[in-house]
Amino acid sequence: MIKEDVKEITRETKDAEFGGKTVLVTGSAGFLGSWLCEALIEKGATVYCVDNFASGLWENISHLEGNENFMFIEHDVSKLLTINEKIDFIFHFASRASPFEFEHYPLEIIDSNTLGTRNMLELARRYNARFVFASTSEIYGQPKVVPTPERYWGYVNPIGIRSCYDESKRLGEAVTMAYYRQYGVDTKIVRIFNTYGPRMRADGIYGRVVPRFITQALAGKPITVFGEGDQTRSFCYVTDLITGVIKLAIAENAKGEVVNMGNPREITILELAHIIKRLTNSDSPIEFHPLPPDDPQRRCPDITKAKKLLGWEPKVKLEDGLKRTIEWFRARRHRE
Repeated sequence: MIKEDVKEITRETKDAEFGGKTVLVTGSAGFLGSWLCEALIEKGATVYCVDNFASGLWENISHLEGNENFMFIEHDVSKLLTINEKIDFIFHFASRASPFEFEHYPLEIIDSNTLGTRNMLELARRYNARFVFASTSEIYGQPKVVPTPERYWGYVNPIGIRSCYDESKRLGEAVTMAYYRQYGVDTKIVRIFNTYGPRMRADGIYGRVVPRFITQALAGKPITVFGEGDQTRSFCYVTDLITGVIKLAIAENAKGEVVNMGNPREITILELAHIIKRLTNSDSPIEFHPLPPDDPQRRCPDITKAKKLLGWEPKVKLEDGLKRTIEWFRARRHRE
């Protein structure tokens, strides 16, 4: 199934030539990073995959071992990294991203998005590489404008439990723009809204809402909804997101730009729980738990800019993407 999805990404990015190019991807053993690595290798790139397994998993990229275009470096991006080969593209995707990690690893999150971002930008400056920084819709905080455009500056609690992620991503954006303005580095920033698909972690504190709901439903356990479930999110299937990121990386008209990427269909978390119950044919009850601090009430991207600059918009419908994701989790459960 993943192989077919990767081929779909290559078809959707047929104009993006990576043959003979050398690419560095940080956070390569994570959910999005592993998909990006696989798609770029499929497109002919030589890929240096960098990860320290803080939250990534070797199993996400182990199948690439032995491929002549795959090189793995175990490394913490907050430390200096030396690559003795010309790098053409750098995708900086390294960071813990689960809300349940913010309380336990705030300093590591800050370091990867600030020190790590500058370290990778120095490599981009050294090799005149194109640089893509994976930012997040979390920089908008509790937005007062929904759907939210890139020109909205955000409404963020700078000292709250989520601030280690929100504010370090905001500073990562500032550092990225400083390298663009001061050194002329070809930088792009992608603000990623909720993305889901195979390889998402569902265990322990790493569990995000889609994999958590799916694994709970498949196991017949209560589906845990925070608050009353009336908070909204917009869920983008992973193939659409990776397609957009690749399009952004090669876009000549997007230097120094920040671009939202996500699915503009906004649904409530409670509605998502019911959809997953139906698609899994589960009898799991829905349980309501206290809302975490500063949990955003609404998330929905304005993707007008992505449409205009890149000709990009998501194509996979939520139910179709959830079916693919459920199939992957069900198969993984049977293997275990």
